Amino acid sequence: MFLTFGMLVYFCGRFVDKSQALFSPDERGLVFGDGIYEVVRAYNGRWLRWDEHMRRLGGGLEQLRITGADISSFREIASRLLRENSLEQGEATVYLQITRGVAPRAHQFPPAGTPPTIYLEAKSFAPTTAAQRDGGAVVVVPDQRWARCDLKTTNLLPNILAFQTAREAGALEALFSRDGVLMEGSRSSMLFVKNGTVFAPPLNNYILGGITRELVLELAAAEKIPVALQPTFQSELLRLEEMMIIGTTTEITPVISVDGRPVADGKPGPVTRRLQTALRKFIESM
Repeated sequence: MFLTFGMLVYFCGRFVDKSQALFSPDERGLVFGDGIYEVVRAYNGRWLRWDEHMRRLGGGLEQLRITGADISSFREIASRLLRENSLEQGEATVYLQITRGVAPRAHQFPPAGTPPTIYLEAKSFAPTTAAQRDGGAVVVVPDQRWARCDLKTTNLLPNILAFQTAREAGALEALFSRDGVLMEGSRSSMLFVKNGTVFAPPLNNYILGGITRELVLELAAAEKIPVALQPTFQSELLRLEEMMIIGTTTEITPVISVDGRPVADGKPGPVTRRLQTALRKFIESM
């Protein structure tokens, strides 16, 4: 059995070594993927958009009807995990997971009063600086996910299969296409540049409202870069000027090829570079 020693985590109301955070076989997150999660980035102990992540987490819990989690306590818990795991300097992430709890396997909800299972883990993070500098490839895959991709649930099997397809192709990310419309990545948001305008897919039930995506669109507006919330179609790929992968861990990563074909001249574009600079300044000012 693989055990991790020396890492403090938060599990079911207690701070324990990770090796002691043992999930029950009846845990609904394990048997059904019945839970919600978030990943929040920390820079030298400062959280990037903590409140926005918690609002999304709370909305997901409400939609799934998971109760009993005190979201207001999570920031203090996460900050303690940074401190006691010596992560207040440099870059780190915290993973938060809340599931419907432990109960005998049955499709209906467990009895009222069943406590949710709450787990938080902080760990150091090394950004993919080479990809952010040089760009990378994506592949397009059919979107075979369920119809509530706007909820950040722990049930991610279609995303895992898509991301594995990307990795086997030597790509950074898989881009979902639904009926010819480009949606989002398997683990990130996507932005497209056409005629100098940043195009963001309109949010709907098939697209997660990305926290970093929202920030980048705000930065684009501040930089007076035109932004349009309009669909981008798979048939437009060869005419795009730029593409970007956007996410908590990827920040802004240029896309320089799709399915083996270059995007424009196959190099990171000027709009992407402007937004990367703006994001870096924002982080440094936190």
